[in-house]
Amino acid sequence: MAAGNHGNGAGTPEDDDPFGYLYADGQDSGAQRGGGQGGYGYPGPAGAAQPGRPRTSYNQVRAVGERPRPQTPPQQPQQPYGQPHPQYAAPETYPGGAPTRPVPPQGGGRGGRSGGPNTRGLLIGAVAVVLVVVGGITAAVISNKSDEEKKAEPAPSAPADPAEPSGDPSPSPSSSSGEGATAMPKRDAATLQLTPPAVLGTDVPGAKGAGGAYVMFNGLGGAASWKVDVPEAGKYTLFLTYSVPGKDAETSLTVNDGKPRRLNMSNFARAPEGDWTKGWTETYAWLDLKKGENNLKMSCEPGNTCEAYLDQVWLKPGELRRDS
Repeated sequence: MAAGNHGNGAGTPEDDDPFGYLYADGQDSGAQRGGGQGGYGYPGPAGAAQPGRPRTSYNQVRAVGERPRPQTPPQQPQQPYGQPHPQYAAPETYPGGAPTRPVPPQGGGRGGRSGGPNTRGLLIGAVAVVLVVVGGITAAVISNKSDEEKKAEPAPSAPADPAEPSGDPSPSPSSSSGEGATAMPKRDAATLQLTPPAVLGTDVPGAKGAGGAYVMFNGLGGAASWKVDVPEAGKYTLFLTYSVPGKDAETSLTVNDGKPRRLNMSNFARAPEGDWTKGWTETYAWLDLKKGENNLKMSCEPGNTCEAYLDQVWLKPGELRRDS
């Protein structure tokens, strides 16, 4: 291309805008592609580029506030609180919807009815516990009563000879000799031979002897002796009645020439201490007698607590626990 074609005149490449037809302001000025006096750019002198001057800006300047703001979409009206939205309505609100089932009221309120299976089970459990406790108390009372009866039952005195049996006596007569012998009659203490300081007394009522008389041992050495005649040798039981002042006592029993042995005279009547009237009771001792005459003696020996009144004595064949 010749240099003469690119002078400072109109239509020079640096002043032409080959894309003027693309801009809005160029189009408004009539710019067309490849036509008009402006070459590639704008037709006519108004749109033509002037030599030595920059081309007119194609951006339109607007005053502040003229640009339109975007339109916001209209807001939907708010649904009142507490009412379901139509879009989320419950199925039963639609035509033909399934009806809802009423919820049964819960029991246990102040005005409601209580007492379901749990309450009944608790009630049964409480009754069972009460029955168990009552049964335990009843068993304990019966056991305690049985123990007290056993304790109150007279026990045999210690044998005079260590070789003699000292275990629990049999409730029935022994099979040894003496089984066929008859019972000896009762003897009042007033008929026995006394050794001082033992004396007779009648102040305490309740004695079964003649005239209500009884023997008081009154301390060490006091004794009451008598003789018995048995038809056969063997084992016998000596029974005696006595009184103690609400506490246990102890004397000694001597058979023939044997050694004195302890004779238990406990408070089996459970009388209050000091009450001689309510202290009358009974005990027994097993004896081994020879055929014929035997000497018996009750005495207050060293180590004995002889605060007791002797009422009556009698013999029965065999080893017995009770006079029956």
